[in-house]
Amino acid sequence: MKKRLLAYLQQIDELLKHPPIAVNYDDEVKKHLVQIGFFMHERLIHLIVTVLFALLAVGVALFAVASPGIPIFLLFGALLVLLIPYIMHYYLLENGVQKMYEQYDELLARSEEQKKTEAAGELQ
Repeated sequence: MKKRLLAYLQQIDELLKHPPIAVNYDDEVKKHLVQIGFFMHERLIHLIVTVLFALLAVGVALFAVASPGIPIFLLFGALLVLLIPYIMHYYLLENGVQKMYEQYDELLARSEEQKKTEAAGELQ
C-alpha cells in the first residue's frame, strides 16, 4: 500500500506540474475522488487496527505491573514491536490522504478554470 500511495501521489504531482495538452480536469477530479475513497477506507482500517493494538499493549502493560513475569514482558515487547510499524504506516496514510485533499483542490481549481476558458472560447 505504501508504494501504491507514494506512486499515485507522485503521478498526480507530475500531472499538476507538467499537464498534458489534452488533459480533461473534470475526468481527473472524478478519478482522484475514487482514489481518495480507497485510501480513506484503508486509513480507517489501519486506524482501527492501530488503536486495538495500542489498547492491547496498554492492557498487557497494566497486567505486567500487577503480575510481573518474563512471559508477560515478552508479550508486551512483541506488541510494541508490532505497534510501531502500525503507527508509522497510519502516519503515512494520514499524511498521504491530506496531500490528496490538497491535490484535489488544485485539480478542482484547474477544472473550473478550464470550464471558464472553454465557455469564453464558445462565446467568441
